[in-house]
Amino acid sequence: MATATISIQVDKEAAKAFAAAPTEEQRKIELLLSLRLQDLTIGSRRPLSEQENVQVVRQMYESFTQGDMQALLEALADEVE
Repeated sequence: MATATISIQVDKEAAKAFAAAPTEEQRKIELLLSLRLQDLTIGSRRPLSEQENVQVVRQMYESFTQGDMQALLEALADEVE
């Protein structure tokens, strides 16, 4: 699979947290964002606006940092049991 690099704007605290995170944690965050973006390319629902996408990623990051894996999985998949 070919890859490309993107950059996104986040608030300063989120940027500091990402920069301070261990490499493995940074990789997990990048993977979560990649999975969410892939979901948008194959999903049948209406495309989200840029603002909605930012909110989804922020909610996913918050779930991740709080260890709320159920909420994180629900954000990545339509139906998770």
